[in-house]
Amino acid sequence: FIFLRRSLTLLPRLEYSGTILAHLRSATFLNAFPGFLLQRLNSLQELQLLEIMCNYFQEQTKDSVRQIIFSSLFSPQGNKADDSRMSLLGKLVSMAVAVCRIPVLECAASWLQRTPVVYCVRLAKALVDDYCCLVPGSIQTLKQIFSASPRFCCQFITSVTALYDLSSDDLIPPMDLLEMIVTWIFEDPRLILITFLNTPIAANLPIGFLELTPLVGLIRWCVKAPLAYKRRKKPPLSNGHVSNKVTKDPAVGMDRDSHLLYSKLHLSVLQVLMTLQLHLTEKNLYGRLGLVLFDHMVPLVEEINRLADELNPLNASQEIELSLDRLAQALQVAMASGALLCTRDDLRTLCSRLPHNKLLAGPACWGRVEGGKTG
Repeated sequence: FIFLRRSLTLLPRLEYSGTILAHLRSATFLNAFPGFLLQRLNSLQELQLLEIMCNYFQEQTKDSVRQIIFSSLFSPQGNKADDSRMSLLGKLVSMAVAVCRIPVLECAASWLQRTPVVYCVRLAKALVDDYCCLVPGSIQTLKQIFSASPRFCCQFITSVTALYDLSSDDLIPPMDLLEMIVTWIFEDPRLILITFLNTPIAANLPIGFLELTPLVGLIRWCVKAPLAYKRRKKPPLSNGHVSNKVTKDPAVGMDRDSHLLYSKLHLSVLQVLMTLQLHLTEKNLYGRLGLVLFDHMVPLVEEINRLADELNPLNASQEIELSLDRLAQALQVAMASGALLCTRDDLRTLCSRLPHNKLLAGPACWGRVEGGKTG
């Protein structure tokens, strides 16, 4: 569904096509939708259904109506139709990316903001499969939506960082995807904050949903990357020896390029963190809302410890040092800006679990406490 003809002619014999078009605005279709999803559609029928939906959202002039219809169609209901609903949603958003249907992307951005993270990750995975795996070079189509719908891009990045947490070699982001995200953020670091800046926010955020920003996920990427990429090894040959030949596997042999990308990403994240004090103050949330939650730093520290233990410290000392340096820098800047709210004792106790690091052991890491006051 990546490359679609926008002028596909609807076949008269598809009896549901007229019904969908006529009832999209009414409760009739919305009530019947779960049962409709359980029907088995052939590829052509599904393609026509997607085009009808895509065109409807494009032609609907009232954003409030678009949002209500989109939410009614695709919000998980906890029933048997959820799998079909998610599959159809992935194809609809993929189509919207291919033909640049901005209203669909904006609806998808809102959907990502109010939907449990487990479903957001599924949508992100569908788009990554379509644009990073199935068709070589198609990442350029996904890349160009940056200017069309920055809000969707922000939510997509947050979902992708939840999908790829670097906990295993399979969960390291594809190189094309990493390069695209770094390019987006390096070009405009404020992209990270778009959802936060444009959303009415309470001090208490719901649990189980996407974060307001991808900051935590991006910090996790930057901090874990040196260790995660070091962990990857060249595939052994059948005789047990390791090949020294250049492999075509994109997951091998790109450490230098990935190192540069993660360095650029880390710099952008620090720049964004430094701006947060002003933004939090403007929203009257300084000292009240932590965009980098301490509870999320605890598992990150545990993961760093696990990765450091897996690697031989003698062979990975530089990677361990780089990982800890990035963690220390992120913690220091996040505390100074009010994005991370914790006591200095809590932070000292947390970091004491890690291997020794000059930045983590220095006094600069303990100069901020809860409530926006210096300790």
